[in-house]
Amino acid sequence: MSATQEELRRRLAALGFDDVRFAAVAPQSGPALRAWLAQGMHADMQWMERTAEKRLDPQLVLPGARSVIMLGVNYWHAAPNPEHRPIWARYALHADYHDTIKVALTAAGRLLEESHGAAPQDYRYYVDTGPVLERDAAARAGVGFVGKNAMLISRRHGNWLFLAAILTRLELKPDEPERGPANTDKVGLLCGKCTRCLDACPTQAFPRPGVVDARRCISYQTIENKGVIPREFRSAIGNRIYGCDICLEVCPWNRFAREGRQLLLSSRHDLAELTLAEILALTPERFAEIFRRTAIKRLKLTGLLRNACIVAGNSGDRTLVPELSRLATTHESALVRAHAIWAVFRLGGGAGLSAARLSEGDPLPLAEYAAELPSA
Repeated sequence: MSATQEELRRRLAALGFDDVRFAAVAPQSGPALRAWLAQGMHADMQWMERTAEKRLDPQLVLPGARSVIMLGVNYWHAAPNPEHRPIWARYALHADYHDTIKVALTAAGRLLEESHGAAPQDYRYYVDTGPVLERDAAARAGVGFVGKNAMLISRRHGNWLFLAAILTRLELKPDEPERGPANTDKVGLLCGKCTRCLDACPTQAFPRPGVVDARRCISYQTIENKGVIPREFRSAIGNRIYGCDICLEVCPWNRFAREGRQLLLSSRHDLAELTLAEILALTPERFAEIFRRTAIKRLKLTGLLRNACIVAGNSGDRTLVPELSRLATTHESALVRAHAIWAVFRLGGGAGLSAARLSEGDPLPLAEYAAELPSA
């Protein structure tokens, strides 16, 4: 590794990245990705299909690309979700990482121009939104290995890394992957016989190690799914209102995780203090105020209320029935009304809801509501 490249690594780390590694760009045959798509495990995330070929061949993203710089940001933090509060995915308890990390990626691009003579058209950077297989590239660069939970697992940071990638036409010497290039594609390389992540998943979203069926994943259902959450998964969601960290939390490699510098993150741990009653009572204005500049804002109020209704139904807290009944009968969104009805009946408060009352002047056909009623 040249002194110039090591200086580049040091300067990139100084921008706030907790891991900086390099890999060569190479097209991939992609049988695993194509099989996953063919089996419909991406659910309705059609963008995965549309960008599949670009993900497999970086030359379709940046012609002439030779190297990828993989950057990791440690988002682990010790602040737990308070007891008797809805649980948020750990990453969501920050300002939107897409925005905060992008600032450093812009600076990284200027650094490539300054230190290596790159032109602006000689690189492209992404943080979780571009047609790049970040996890696979990170494994090839030695940031970590692909665990049985399909997450990148780092020896230093456990399961808690945001990944960003810079494709560049610069030729940079690759770093060594874990246990050498021959093992880069091996799932569970350093997992041994451990299957804690697979065993802990409440919706059995892993058809096999290293493969997630998004249709059964709580993170997908509570974030990416914009429609009805299937009944079969609602009780398993428990009190997880946004995302799910179960298969990450149980991983033994997390014993090495330490809170990072968080130079590129802005804490929003206050969100974990919100009560379920407060969330159910949110107005559009209040939602915009609280969740401004967070990843949660993309869910929109309708999606958050849908999730909150499920958490309320699982809570056993009958004091929430009046607010749920209000949502069930007056909320403008049929999606929210349907999940609120389910929650009301699950809490034993359905006597106050009549089918006639629910259907009167309502754009949602009574037949659709019937699926939520206990007699159905």
